[in-house]
Amino acid sequence: MPPVEAVQATELFAERMAQRRSVRDFSPDPVPDAVIDAAIRAAASAPSGANVQPWRFVVVSSPERKRRLREAAEAEEREFYDRRATAEWLDAIAPIGTDWRKPFLETAPLVIVVFEVHQGPHSPKPYYVKESVGIAVGLLLAALHHAGLATLTHTPSPMRFLNEVCERPPEERPNLVIPVGYPADDARVPDLRRKPLAEVMLRC
Repeated sequence: MPPVEAVQATELFAERMAQRRSVRDFSPDPVPDAVIDAAIRAAASAPSGANVQPWRFVVVSSPERKRRLREAAEAEEREFYDRRATAEWLDAIAPIGTDWRKPFLETAPLVIVVFEVHQGPHSPKPYYVKESVGIAVGLLLAALHHAGLATLTHTPSPMRFLNEVCERPPEERPNLVIPVGYPADDARVPDLRRKPLAEVMLRC
């Protein structure tokens, strides 16, 4: 790609990604399966330690399974907010307005649960698992945003209940829960400010 075109392409991509926001208010409108397939295919193209590709993307769309996921997540979150969360953490998230209630786990048309695949009967030993899965998730979020979809990264703690809800073996460890869908007409997002480039990038 000629330098001028490369600059234009990356600037367009940066502008597009700068519009991304986490959304908690979803429309129930369905998402085409082909869009999710392509987005996960993009995520699965991520580099990984020794090319082991230690990830599993479970797409949950069943209303019953989403209900179970929400109930279990809210039980863990209620315990976290009531007993384990530090005052510092609660102060940090106060502007966002989140609490233990997670209705988006049911209202979003689908939820992608990302698992780290560790060594097991049918899986080899992975390397740099969290780094590899983190890169894949970044590509997934970018692909979904590029398709006009809204997402949220949710990390209930602990997350082992997800193995039961998603019927996954013990060597697969939950990493992230991502509700996906179109934003509701009245969706609200925090008025966040991103740090300027000069504050996050150095040349040496």
